[in-house]
Amino acid sequence: MSKLKKNHSAVAVFLDRDGTLIEDRGYLRSPDEVVFFDYTVETLRRLQQHFSLFIVTSQSGIAKGLQTPEEVNTVNAFVADFLRGHGVNILKTYTCPHVREDNCRCIKPKPYLAQLAAEEFGIDLERSYMIGDHPHDAEFGICFGGTGLFVLTGHGTKHRDELDEHIPEFADLKQAADWILENYKEKENI
Repeated sequence: MSKLKKNHSAVAVFLDRDGTLIEDRGYLRSPDEVVFFDYTVETLRRLQQHFSLFIVTSQSGIAKGLQTPEEVNTVNAFVADFLRGHGVNILKTYTCPHVREDNCRCIKPKPYLAQLAAEEFGIDLERSYMIGDHPHDAEFGICFGGTGLFVLTGHGTKHRDELDEHIPEFADLKQAADWILENYKEKENI
């Protein structure tokens, strides 16, 4: 799966779901509502040559009563199964079911879910990345000690003015992945 050097911890790319991997169509309750961006599969295939892949998704619709946990789990499973069927292995999907006012430990940008992945899968967070279309996604990467990247798909354009000026910004997942791969190969001398 991965071309990692011996004795090195795994490195990861954490991915937001809605607006990054798939179109953001609101509170999804069924796999029938999922629409992948046309570049998602090929981009993730390229990333997984060097990185473990995880989805970290905020699904506040559960707390708001707009989705059930079962509906969200079904959509998450469909996304992972679809990608697996196209040669992409998502190691795990982490979901925060809360609203920001709950002040839970799992809501981005708090690093809790990345720390869980690090413990469970031996991920080196400092060498890992996060890609998403909300400032909280990019800040999540910084909070777990890695690199956060912001994409303009989904809600990206709407939240662009809220972004810290030091966070790299890209048109979409494909461009963010190109930057990660170039940056990673340079750092790791691959």
